[in-house]
Amino acid sequence: MEYPDYYFPFNSSDDESSEVHERFLRFREVFLPCVYAVVFVFGLLGNLLVLLIYVIYQKLQSVTDVFLANLPLADLVYVCTLPFWAYAGFHQWVFGRALCKILQGIYTVNFYVSMLTLTCITVDRFITVVQATKAYKHRAMHMACSKGIVGGTWVVSVLLSLPQIIYSEVHSRDRLICDYEENEVFRVVLATQTTLGFFLPLLTMMLCYPVIIRTILLSRGFRKHKSLKIIIVVVAVFLLTQTPFNLVKLIRSSNWEYYAMTSFDYAIVATEAIAYLRLCLNPVLYAFVGLKFRNNFRKLMKDAGCIGFLRQWKSSEDNSKSCSPSHNPEGTCMVQL
Repeated sequence: MEYPDYYFPFNSSDDESSEVHERFLRFREVFLPCVYAVVFVFGLLGNLLVLLIYVIYQKLQSVTDVFLANLPLADLVYVCTLPFWAYAGFHQWVFGRALCKILQGIYTVNFYVSMLTLTCITVDRFITVVQATKAYKHRAMHMACSKGIVGGTWVVSVLLSLPQIIYSEVHSRDRLICDYEENEVFRVVLATQTTLGFFLPLLTMMLCYPVIIRTILLSRGFRKHKSLKIIIVVVAVFLLTQTPFNLVKLIRSSNWEYYAMTSFDYAIVATEAIAYLRLCLNPVLYAFVGLKFRNNFRKLMKDAGCIGFLRQWKSSEDNSKSCSPSHNPEGTCMVQL
């Protein structure tokens, strides 16, 4: 995560506050690594499955497919970093300064790629729905440009992540940790990143989607825009899981007095865990909301031999349970007592 550091500033003026802080540290050292482990397993399998279906079966036939395939790709890149954070949470940071900088920057890259991709999807849906005639005439050009735009989201995201890479260092406190060097410059950079990288795209979505939904509801071709359902759900889940953590980060970038409270430390951990849920939820959303995705998933299972195996296993299980009468009492399926 962008802030998987394992020590937050805490002002302990007496034994009681110190004990509360120690209790919080023990909670975080168990809770977050467990979250990392669970998200790694389900996020890796789920996003890999989504990416395979979009690339192999749906073959990126539309601009929306190209953009939606970019989301699990970005999630897969970040999911692969979670074992490092899980180990560091249980023990300490042993992976060196260079890997500390790289892994700290990867979450920021993942976040901005996801946010920019969802913004691109919003703009694409706005053009396709609201300006349908213009979009139809230029659909071939839009398809060609979409892949370049996807590449551009990665370049821009890497550039936006440079502060996280520059300010990340390995510090020796009670143990070695990978953390940020917090100063006034970094606080200003963090506030700017959160505003431009989160709230500005959020404003774009808030302005576009009401117009898109209104146009669809007034259109006779409502059934033609079934893909909008999964897009809206994915955007909604992204915002619901990421907004709390980004608000907490914005507060953290200030010198607000509540920043030093233990309850604020718990808020950071809780919102961080919620933000991680998105990595597991997206594949589930595709499966439950997208009919086309479910059909392609069945094709994948069939091609992999899973459906035939399950049918054969179920058939053999049913045969083993069927206890037809037999003249040979020892040949029946009754367990001998």
